[in-house]
Amino acid sequence: MNEETVEFAGRRLRTFGRRKVTPRACVADGKRHLRAFLAEVLEDLGFVTCECANVDELKTVLAGELPDLILFGVAADGIEPGTFLETLVREAFDGKVLAVGARDSIIVKAVQQVGEEYGLAMLPPLTTPFAAETLRDRVAMLLPDEPVPSPAVHVGEALHAGWLELWYQPKIDARTLIRSGAEALVRMRHPTWGVVPPAYFIPEEHDPHLRDLSEFVIERAVQDWHYLLERQSPVDLSINLPASYLKEPQAVRDLCRRVPTHPAFGGLTIEIDSEEAIRDLDVLIEVAREVRLHNIGLSIDNLGANWPSLMDLGKIPFIKLTADRHFVTGSANDRLKRTVCRHIVELAQGYGARAAAEGVESRADLVVANELGFDLVQGFLFGKPLPLKKFARSTLTRTVLDPA
Repeated sequence: MNEETVEFAGRRLRTFGRRKVTPRACVADGKRHLRAFLAEVLEDLGFVTCECANVDELKTVLAGELPDLILFGVAADGIEPGTFLETLVREAFDGKVLAVGARDSIIVKAVQQVGEEYGLAMLPPLTTPFAAETLRDRVAMLLPDEPVPSPAVHVGEALHAGWLELWYQPKIDARTLIRSGAEALVRMRHPTWGVVPPAYFIPEEHDPHLRDLSEFVIERAVQDWHYLLERQSPVDLSINLPASYLKEPQAVRDLCRRVPTHPAFGGLTIEIDSEEAIRDLDVLIEVAREVRLHNIGLSIDNLGANWPSLMDLGKIPFIKLTADRHFVTGSANDRLKRTVCRHIVELAQGYGARAAAEGVESRADLVVANELGFDLVQGFLFGKPLPLKKFARSTLTRTVLDPA
């Protein structure tokens, strides 16, 4: 590095620590698949990630994202290490730097030495192949250890601050094991506690912010569908809405207007909790008839021991009945669970609806779901819910589990 660069090193601005508690990381590598892999591992550890493929993109990231960690691949055909380190010094980066490269690589050792000489906070290099736990150990000082929110986070604050997002879990055809849609699940990325599950922020039924949350879910799902379409992986989406929202005529009309008109749009499924659906059944039957003209279908979710409440109703316009995960998980070894699931499948078939099973966690659960006649399955056996970009990458593979 030249004398001008050394001068920059002596007067670097203090930026590390300006982050909020959720750590941010930038993955820099010339190979897209390596960036995606490393970003995925870091996200699983709790980082908010971004990526860059060259020095120009790195400058933009340093100016706008304020990352706490720069993780970059060191390879003969990758980013030029000297230019990369010089850029970090020039841009006054004061976070941690982690080089990833082959074991016993002379280049990795040189990068480590040069980085330390010019005042960069170099972490011990990560040599390939590596385990996720090894990466966790390297970046442990950046990971927050705060407990989950207590008391619960107010959803109005989350909406105003832009902390909410939708994650997607695939729905799988039970017979072909090919992806057949996805369910959108709302998550909060809190600046202090990281990713927060819904139990800590979903409002009560009469909370005025419940409608605002419903509006967010609809709007974001439509935006995400277009994002997936642009990446040539359009997916039929399901979203969860409270029955109270659908009981408002204006809300239903607004919902119908928001549905994409693109020819690739296969339809939107609205999932309603079974307790709410049974309580407001008459109203929801009318809503289901109205929205199906706009390529929207209503589905009854979390159906379990309350399945008899849907018997003897004549024809109902719901497109799907979903067995609650508590009756699906472990059903291979529980006769009572299998009995409840069997009745739900028969009920769905009797109404001309599809039967879905949530909570398929093992191959044994999948075998039972097939034997009972479920049309769709969903659960950790096929993948946990993923943020939008990670889910988009996962849609490139159509068959998600080897039938054997």
